[in-house]
Amino acid sequence: MMPLKVVLVEDHTLVRSGIRSLLESSQEVEVVGDVGDGRAALELCRQLSPDIVLTDVEMASLNGIETARQLHATLPDIKIIMLSMHGDSQYVLESLKAGATGYVLKDAAFTELLTAIRTVAEGRRYLSPPLADLVMDDYVRRANGHQAASDLDKLSAREREILQMVAEGRSSSQVAATIHISVRTVDTHRYNIMQKLGIHSIAGLTKFAIAHGVTSVKQTAT
Repeated sequence: MMPLKVVLVEDHTLVRSGIRSLLESSQEVEVVGDVGDGRAALELCRQLSPDIVLTDVEMASLNGIETARQLHATLPDIKIIMLSMHGDSQYVLESLKAGATGYVLKDAAFTELLTAIRTVAEGRRYLSPPLADLVMDDYVRRANGHQAASDLDKLSAREREILQMVAEGRSSSQVAATIHISVRTVDTHRYNIMQKLGIHSIAGLTKFAIAHGVTSVKQTAT
């Protein structure tokens, strides 16, 4: 049986190297590429067409959830497993909505990561065991009408991208250069984001982005 082709996306070099080394110790997996950010991951996946992408959730500029959403929209046959320190249901549910089929906590044993890889390769979902009850409880609350849809759902994919970068302190010109649009278009998107969310300051957008897992205090401080 041919090994599964995997692309690894992790913005911490030492962590990425460690995970890659572990994966390469298994005959079940071939790591065909690794990168440190979501945008590079999208380009690499277009070139290599891996079977599975393992991606960190928390990354600057384009987080793992948005990376998964764009990847699923353009290359739906690729299976996506999220790797994260975050074990709350919001991150998990947003990841699943984005198209991920697996979610593994970073403190899991390597054997669990291999189990997750096998499971999603077979067309099934995998959640680290501590997360299953959280997700089920959240599902029941939503089904009973106790939880409204996230305000994040009001935003388009492009608007969520720009929200993250604005919250991380990037100027309009920096955002424009990153995603190859005009400064004027960035400012228009930012205005629309504020109108949709009812937020009228950068500080408010930053607070919203952190609260909804778009970015983190760590990323806004860099």
